[in-house]
Amino acid sequence: MSGDAPTFDNERALLRDGCAWVAGVDEVGRGPLAGPVFAAAAILDPADLPRSPRDSKALTEAQRENAFAEIMEKALAVAVASASCAEIDAINIRAASLLAMRRAVLALALRPDAALIDGRDAPDVPMRAVPVIGGDAIVLSIAAASIVAKVTRDRLMTRLDAHCPGYGFASHKGYAAAAHRAAITRQGPSRFHRMSFGLLKTFA
Repeated sequence: MSGDAPTFDNERALLRDGCAWVAGVDEVGRGPLAGPVFAAAAILDPADLPRSPRDSKALTEAQRENAFAEIMEKALAVAVASASCAEIDAINIRAASLLAMRRAVLALALRPDAALIDGRDAPDVPMRAVPVIGGDAIVLSIAAASIVAKVTRDRLMTRLDAHCPGYGFASHKGYAAAAHRAAITRQGPSRFHRMSFGLLKTFA
């Protein structure tokens, strides 16, 4: 994967092909032991693009927050959706991620003619869906969606930290950090944990 910033080239190709609106779609939170999986969909304005944001995982928290604010200001439409821990446990994380993506696309104020999806799989959406492997690093709209999803989920996990003290959600955002695993062993799972994941299966 190159170190170049993501571009709007894929979107422009679809616009030239007759699409009026093109959305980028990404999810975040497949791996954590706690918290929902989030997805975002973003339709950028070709005439007023945000500064080319890197994939959310390559940015610091402050950089993500700054990029989030610019995306929300300039995008033509943005939507965020999630799938709950109960849904993840019921249908598995892959299916729940695709469900969150579908919900995000359908929640957009503008109905896109095409959606560029990060990864190998595409959700069931009523428009052309184009999977792009590594899309969050090369497609601007997907990178924007990645940042929106990441910031939104991180904010939720920070809020949940106050409701579930002792797990450290604000610091690790639900991922399987050593301190998080130790907290689960010490005090058991909360209602925000995914009971089908890792050591949590032992509490089922």
